[in-house]
Amino acid sequence: QVRLVESGGGSVQAGGSLRLSCTTSGYTYSSGCIGWFRQAPSKEREAVARIHFSGVTYTRDSVKGRFTISQDNAANTVYLQMDSLKPEDTSMYYCAWADACYSIPALYVYWGQGTQVTVSS
Repeated sequence: QVRLVESGGGSVQAGGSLRLSCTTSGYTYSSGCIGWFRQAPSKEREAVARIHFSGVTYTRDSVKGRFTISQDNAANTVYLQMDSLKPEDTSMYYCAWADACYSIPALYVYWGQGTQVTVSS
């Protein structure tokens, strides 16, 4: 059974940093794309950053220069380093897998349970 498990969320003040981890199990991460998405209450889920197994990355404009996605293929783990956090980054963050780096959440097949990030001003 394929599983994705997020960790690393928490509460920080504006300007602080967090590093989220997405660890996969049940299969060997050797293809496709892992994406980080976020969803705040009453808002649609949006793509934050995505990384293809080959290393190609895509990052949302509003977080460019602040968020960095990376991967450790040997550890089946994808990271999202979040710096200079803002209150508007407050959301539930999810990781998900798809066969390509789509920006549309509905095209991702496997999802984690999410980890909450709260940024206070």
